[in-house]
Amino acid sequence: QVQLVESGGGLVQNGGSLRLSCAASGRTFSAYTMAWFRQAPGKERDFVAAITASGANTNYADSVKGRFTISRDNANNTVYLQMNSLKPEDTAVYYCATGSSHYSLPRGERTYDYWGQGTQVTVSS
Repeated sequence: QVQLVESGGGLVQNGGSLRLSCAASGRTFSAYTMAWFRQAPGKERDFVAAITASGANTNYADSVKGRFTISRDNANNTVYLQMNSLKPEDTAVYYCATGSSHYSLPRGERTYDYWGQGTQVTVSS
């Protein structure tokens, strides 16, 4: 069974940085696209970033492009989200996800079959 466990969330000031981690288990991590989504209070869960199985290609939401970086360590079954220049509007629960994609970078929530429990990121103004 696929398990995803996020960590690294917390409280940070406007303009600060955080790095989220997602440890995966239960199948061949290096064979699948990984993604990050986020959900702010009262809003739908939104795509943030995705990375292909090899790590060669990435995709970002316009709202985070240039500030966030997704990366992966296939040797350690972990995907990361480096978040810089954080803004109060980045406050949300952040989730990592994976599905059946290998080479594509889907943005649709329904494309992903497995989800972590989420980690809270709060950016104070």
